[in-house]
Amino acid sequence: MKNFTTKQLLSQHLHAQKVAGATIGFVPTMGALHRGHLSLIARAKQECDLVICSIFVNPTQFNDPKDLEKYPRPIEADIAKLEQAGCDILFNPDVTEMYAGNEQWHLDIGELEHLLEGKSRPGHYQGVTQVVYKLFSIVEPDKAYFGQKDFQQVLVINRMVEMLKMPVQVVMCPIERESDGLAMSSRNVHLTANDRERALILSKTLNQVKNNFSSTDINTLKQLAETAVSIEPGVLLDYFEIADAETLHPANQNTTNIVALVAARVGATRLIDNMIIR
Repeated sequence: MKNFTTKQLLSQHLHAQKVAGATIGFVPTMGALHRGHLSLIARAKQECDLVICSIFVNPTQFNDPKDLEKYPRPIEADIAKLEQAGCDILFNPDVTEMYAGNEQWHLDIGELEHLLEGKSRPGHYQGVTQVVYKLFSIVEPDKAYFGQKDFQQVLVINRMVEMLKMPVQVVMCPIERESDGLAMSSRNVHLTANDRERALILSKTLNQVKNNFSSTDINTLKQLAETAVSIEPGVLLDYFEIADAETLHPANQNTTNIVALVAARVGATRLIDNMIIR
């Protein structure tokens, strides 16, 4: 696996590969890699000639400086996992390589920025679009792979690609879960043993919504789900929404594509999860 830390050397290398006709699959990450990330690498390997993964903990998408500070950065372990997964290229830049001085960025992606995660984390999706735009501009991939766990993020990135007419196909890949149902996340390392057990209420509740969807009306399902998460000790519910999978507006029985999404603080760690209902 080749490792690049500068935009210039990476671009030169990729340009030569593209001239030779190679298709580029790109997996942008913030590191602390787990099986979910590796499933994106595997999918990219199936569909593209060359797979590049970026590891960059992007400061502009963190609302809380403490959250940024404690975000896990096990780079040696990450490199070993990427090599084992057969990744071709790692792009691992410093902040100074990605940002010059006090850059200004604002992309008007509409109300999608202010719903659910956007409401809980103001400015978060501006940071996401800012860094993904930079990465797409450097890598110029044919396809970019993102996990379904960040469902709203995928919608936001699709919106950005559409607005800016970027020639990249965004591919959303299914959530990878632990054997007990917990959605894999880099933040899971912060959970205590008790928190880890309590966090299972998120996937359990999503499953209950999916399993009872055809027999129970949406408002009742939503109320039952909110109650189930809220009464779990040590879990503080942020939101539970049964939404239109294209707009994230609350769904009704006539909505074609529906996703259930949840965010909660489990102990000191904020977790998100979702499940496609139909």
